[in-house]
Amino acid sequence: MLGMSAADDTVAALRAQMGLDRPMAVRYLAWIGGLLHGDLGQSLTYGVPVAGLMAERLAVTLPLTAMATAMAVAVAVPLGVLAGARPGAVADGLATVLAQAGIALPNFWIGLLLILGLSLGLGWFPSGGFPGWQAGWRAAGALVLPAVALAVPQAAVLTRVTRAAVIDLAEEDFIRTARAKGLGRGRVLWRHVLPNALLPVVTMLGLQIPFLISGAVLVEAVFTLPGIGTLAYQALAQRDLIVVQNVVLMFAAIVLVAQAVTDALYARLDPRLRGRE
Repeated sequence: MLGMSAADDTVAALRAQMGLDRPMAVRYLAWIGGLLHGDLGQSLTYGVPVAGLMAERLAVTLPLTAMATAMAVAVAVPLGVLAGARPGAVADGLATVLAQAGIALPNFWIGLLLILGLSLGLGWFPSGGFPGWQAGWRAAGALVLPAVALAVPQAAVLTRVTRAAVIDLAEEDFIRTARAKGLGRGRVLWRHVLPNALLPVVTMLGLQIPFLISGAVLVEAVFTLPGIGTLAYQALAQRDLIVVQNVVLMFAAIVLVAQAVTDALYARLDPRLRGRE
């Protein structure tokens, strides 16, 4: 942090400032105690408490990821149902091609294409930056293109999962029974097939949370958003280890919470699991 030619007394002063002159066990216990009290330490680069710094950045990242998840589900579920309802048809082929393309293209490259086409070319959306939530709709508009860039790979995966689930459910006994009762194809599809097809979709959503977080780091850098991903990237570049360790800890906590929420939703969607509670 001080360079290779720093004087010994300067290095010693920095070690004392960072608490590195204390035994490792003492430092670890002090860190755990700080976590229990909400004290995440102080950033060496910004000179402010890490907790406040992360809360400020999460105000951008959490709405961005929520918007991207909503976009991915809104596109993937109907597209996957339509593709799985008629395997081999035109809609199925188109959905398969789009899903393969979405999986193959990196989200940061999609973001660059969106900037070139919709921002610099047509001027529909801002190319980067974030004006703050006090700007209202302008702030929401600044997150649209980053959310689309994040949502495309997630939607591609969810489309394939939904399609496979619909195809598998089409041969189940309860679906054949519904058809034998005279229910129309559309009613069987949306009332009986879709609710059961959502189970693997919910599971996949929980598994995609780590990829969504890691993708946000690159997408925020492309669109120069002051989010938690940009904070992590800057902290790594500036060797601000206190910020890095707390950001990593927060990412792990988000993944654990997402998995717990996924399990709870799965239990609510599957009556068989409710019966075991």
